[in-house]
Amino acid sequence: MEIEEIEALAEENNQNGDVDILSAGEASDELGVFRELTEKEKPMRIIRKAKRMHPNSPGKEMQQTVLAVNGNNNAVSKNSRKSRSGRGRGQPKKGGAGGKGTWGAPGDELYADRTYRDAKDPNYDSESEEEYVVEKIEPEISEEELEKIVEPIILEYYDHGSVDEVKDALREINLGNNKSRILEIAVNLALDHKASHRELTSVLIADLCGKLLSNSDVEKGFDHLLRSLTDLTIDTPDAPTVIGQFMARAVADDCLPPKFLSTYKGKVDCEHTQFALEKAELLLSKKHGIVRLDNIWGTGGGIRPVKYLIKQIVLLLKEYLSSGDIAEATRCLQNLEVPHFHHELVYEATYLVLEDGSERSATRMCQLFKSLSDYVIITPEQFSQGFRRVCENLPDICLDVPSAYSLQERFGEMCHREGIMSNRDYQDIPQRGRKRFVSEGDGGRVKEAVL
Repeated sequence: MEIEEIEALAEENNQNGDVDILSAGEASDELGVFRELTEKEKPMRIIRKAKRMHPNSPGKEMQQTVLAVNGNNNAVSKNSRKSRSGRGRGQPKKGGAGGKGTWGAPGDELYADRTYRDAKDPNYDSESEEEYVVEKIEPEISEEELEKIVEPIILEYYDHGSVDEVKDALREINLGNNKSRILEIAVNLALDHKASHRELTSVLIADLCGKLLSNSDVEKGFDHLLRSLTDLTIDTPDAPTVIGQFMARAVADDCLPPKFLSTYKGKVDCEHTQFALEKAELLLSKKHGIVRLDNIWGTGGGIRPVKYLIKQIVLLLKEYLSSGDIAEATRCLQNLEVPHFHHELVYEATYLVLEDGSERSATRMCQLFKSLSDYVIITPEQFSQGFRRVCENLPDICLDVPSAYSLQERFGEMCHREGIMSNRDYQDIPQRGRKRFVSEGDGGRVKEAVL
């Protein structure tokens, strides 16, 4: 082994240009010196710098303490995902999809639009990018949701009567192909309401036609109503008549073509549908039928002339005095739909009592007032306003009825006893300015004080 080392050393010297050839003894001596030098330099070694531990990473003492606490003697490896502090289960973060410079969660590439809007993005290309507009898209509403939204709008319309508010509310809804459902919902609600509400429904259909509803939508809506008449008749027996009136009014308002009714001839098996079509044709075939259809539901209470309302109130009071039917008189009063004008009934009823002058008429009117007061059909404010009007006009009434003052006192005492007239109104009944005679019926009695 030593000879091979000597030969290698000699060869190295030859390569360096050293041509001196050493003997075997000299070579061995130099080899010994080389070995001594090598052994002296042997303690010199490269000291690698240890990695600095992270301030938050646990040290060796901490690891031993954790192992002692957990009772686990297995050392934690370098690349272990388990917590070195003994906390956690070693699982990845919830919802984690990598941090900066990672690919992200699986499936994120499906949402990439391959466009780069940020000018600071390295992939941004100003020449290839085009301007874009973000538009808000509302989904088409379903039939169930449409019914829940439109019904409150129609019911509120019955209170305020403003068609413009209904239009504004419907424009905010994406109706899609369900526009005909608006007519169906409106007519279905009108079946359960009074004549004035049906008039408002006809006005609404006429205003919506051509703006939100087309003629085909109106035809489609009435077609669905005719097909469902059998079910509607169960809850509303007069549904065929009302639907026929609605169709006739729609034809008069140019919302429905006249040929719509003729398309069903000979093709209808349901008797209710046939009756509705015949009712509409009968109304349209009358002389001046188109003009008369404008008042097919009657005139609303607030729209009617005051003279007409007074005439109807006087007529129902005279019928009540002859029949004594309180229920019929109440029904006629409610059909007028003028709760703000009920003070006129109090005035006219009191005037009839003063004009008749009999005990019978006073008793019947007092009974009618008592019934209307108990059911709050006429409010105390309306009673008070009507009695005050009578007291203010007593000087003029006395010209036609000389005993008006005494009759008013007697009728007022009767109403006060029943709780119809308040104490203040009873005290405000005017006294006569002249001497009262016994022949006038009061006997000169003095009005009793009211506590």
